[in-house]
Amino acid sequence: MIYWVSRRRAKPLWRRLIAISIDYLSAAEALGENGPLSDSLSGYQPRVAQIEMARTIEEVITNKDTLVAEAGTGIGKTFAYLAPILLAEGKAIISTGTKQLQDQLFHKDLPALEKAIAMDLDCVMLKGRANYLCLHRLKQQVQSPSSDRHDNFINLKHIDSWSTETKSGDIAQFKILPEDHRIWPSVTSTVDNCLGQECGEYNKCFVVNARKQAQTADVVVINHHLFCADLTLRETGFAELLPEADTIVIDEAHRLPEVASIFFGKTFSSRQLNEIAKDTRAEILDAAPDLLDLTQLITSLPPAVARFRYSLGQAGERKAWHATMNKGKIQHAIDEVDEVLQGLVDALDQVSERSQGLAACFKRVQLARDTLRDFCAPSEEVIHWYETSQQGFVLHATPLSINDIFAEHREAFSSAWVFTSATLAVENDFSHFCQRLGIVDALTKTWGSPFDYSQNALLYLPPNMPEPAAPTFTAQVCEQALPLIRANHGGTFMLFTSHRALRMAADYVRGEGLQALVQGEAPRQTLLEQFREQGSGLLLGTSSFWEGVDVRGAALSCVIIDKLPFASPGEPVLEARLQVMRKAGHNPFMDYQLPEAVISLKQGAGRLIRDVNDSGLLVICDPRLQTKPYGKKFLSSLPPMPVTDNSMDAVEFMGSASVNSGTLI
Repeated sequence: MIYWVSRRRAKPLWRRLIAISIDYLSAAEALGENGPLSDSLSGYQPRVAQIEMARTIEEVITNKDTLVAEAGTGIGKTFAYLAPILLAEGKAIISTGTKQLQDQLFHKDLPALEKAIAMDLDCVMLKGRANYLCLHRLKQQVQSPSSDRHDNFINLKHIDSWSTETKSGDIAQFKILPEDHRIWPSVTSTVDNCLGQECGEYNKCFVVNARKQAQTADVVVINHHLFCADLTLRETGFAELLPEADTIVIDEAHRLPEVASIFFGKTFSSRQLNEIAKDTRAEILDAAPDLLDLTQLITSLPPAVARFRYSLGQAGERKAWHATMNKGKIQHAIDEVDEVLQGLVDALDQVSERSQGLAACFKRVQLARDTLRDFCAPSEEVIHWYETSQQGFVLHATPLSINDIFAEHREAFSSAWVFTSATLAVENDFSHFCQRLGIVDALTKTWGSPFDYSQNALLYLPPNMPEPAAPTFTAQVCEQALPLIRANHGGTFMLFTSHRALRMAADYVRGEGLQALVQGEAPRQTLLEQFREQGSGLLLGTSSFWEGVDVRGAALSCVIIDKLPFASPGEPVLEARLQVMRKAGHNPFMDYQLPEAVISLKQGAGRLIRDVNDSGLLVICDPRLQTKPYGKKFLSSLPPMPVTDNSMDAVEFMGSASVNSGTLI
C-alpha cells in the first residue's frame, strides 16, 4: 500500500496515481511495521512505545494541549514527535538542547523522515545571530588597523572572499577556521552592536535573510538558547515566528529551566565592556577621527575593566555579589569603571549624530552604565552573583524563580506544546520539572527504555566506601575502579562531580600506569573522537560529559560515577533559592536538591546503554545510596537492572556481560 498525505507540499502526483488504495497517513502508520519507514530506512524496527508516543503527540497537536513526556533511551523520541509534526497542518518549531543536536535533527533525522513518508516540506534551521557573518563588521575589520597583524590579515582575507560565495553566512560552513576561533566575535554581530535597518548592509544581511526564510517555513529547528533569547529580547523578525507556530516541541527539555534562568536575567561582563571599547573605537576612527579626546577616553576602558577583574580575586570564583562588592579594592574598581562609562556617555552624546554606528555605541555605553549601577542596588526579586575566569568576569542577576515568567510567555501562544527528554521525572513524578516552568494541567507520560537492562546491565555499589566528604574518598573510588578498568575489554567513563576530584583521579590512574583522556586537556569533541577510536579507552570527565554523549557498542561498556550529583550548597544561586524556600516553609532538600540530583544521576547513568546490543557495568561509589533513606529514590529512578555489592560479580560481568555469581541486593 502506498500512502499519501494532504499537506501543501506533498510529493508529486504520480505517487498518488499508482497507489492501489489511497489513505491518509497517520503517525502510528508511518512508524508501524508496514509503514514507509520500514520500507525505506535500513535496519528500522518498529517500537511499540515509539508508536504510542507518536499517537499521543498527534492527539496533543490536534487538541492544542500540553504534553510533558519522559522517553527512555532507545524509544526513538525524535521520530516519535517528528512524524506527527510533518503529517499535521501548520507550522512547527522544534527547540533542541544544543547546536550539535540541532545539526543532527536538521541534517539527518528530518531528511530521513521526509524522504520515507514522501513529503517535501520547507524546513529551516535557525541559529543565533553570533553564528552568522556580519558584512558590516567584516568591512570594518578589513579596514581597521587592528587587522594588520599577519594572522588576522590572512584570516580576514579568507573570510572576505568567502562572504561573496556563501548563501547562508553560517560560520559553521567556513571550513578554514573552527567556530570557536577568536576572530569570529569581530565579524559577527550581537543584539547590542547590530544596527538593524539602519545598517548599510541590511538588504544583504545573512541574519535577516535566515529569519525571513524561517517566517515562511513549515518546520523551524532552533536551540534552547535561541528560543529563550527570542522570548526575552523579542528581536525583529524572529519574534514573529512564535505566534505563528501551531506546535512547539522542546526536546532535551530538562535543560530548559537553567537556560531560561540565564536569559530571563541580566549580565554585565568584561567581554561586553571590551567589545564596546573595540566597536566604539572603530566607529570613532570611521566617523569622528578628529576627536582625539574621545579616542583617549575609550582607550582607558579596557585597563579599567582589567583592574576590575583582578580586584575580584582568582579565576574560578562563583560568589554572591552583594556580600563582596563593598570591599575597598572592589568598590574602587567599580567606581573607576563607572567613571569611565559616564565620561563616554557625556562625550558620545555630543557626537552620536555623526553616524548610526556612533549612535548605537552611545546607547550601548548608556545601557552598560545603567546595568552596572543596577548591580550595585539591592533587590529581593533576583539573585546577584559573579563568576571569574582567567581573564574575565561576569556579573549575573538571576531570577529566584522563572515559573511565572515562563508561564506568562506560554500563555501568549495558542500552540500545542511538547516537552520531552529521557530524564524529566523522579519516580514517575513530573511535579518538580513542571513547577520550575510554571506548567499546569499538562498531560504527563512516561515511556521506559525498550533495552533489556535486566540482562545487559549490572549496577555495582562498592561496599565499605567512606563518606563522600572523607579526604580518602577519591582515592578509594580509584582503587575500586582499577580492577574494573583492567578487566574491561571496552571503554570506561569515570564521571566526577567536581574538577578537584577529576584532577586527583587523573593523577592516581596515571600513576598506576593507565593512559587516560581527561576533560580540560583537549576540546570535548576531540576527546570523544579519540575515545571512540581507541575502543578500550579511559575518559575522565565532569558535568559536561554526564549528558549529550552518545558512544555505542563496546567502546563504552563501563560507567563509574563517584558521588550522587548534588549541587554545591555554597553555589550562590542555589543558596539563595534554598533560603527563600525555607522562609516559605518548604523543605529545600526534598523539594529541590533531591529531585535535581536524581535527574542528573539519570543523565550520567544514561551514557551506558545506547543501543539494543549494548551491555555494560554501572558503578556508583556513593555509600549514601544504601545508608540514607533518600537513596531509594535514586535507585528506583534508574532503569531496572540487577544490583550487587560483590566486586567479583562486577569483574566477572566485565568479562562476560552477564551476572555469573555473588549475592544480588
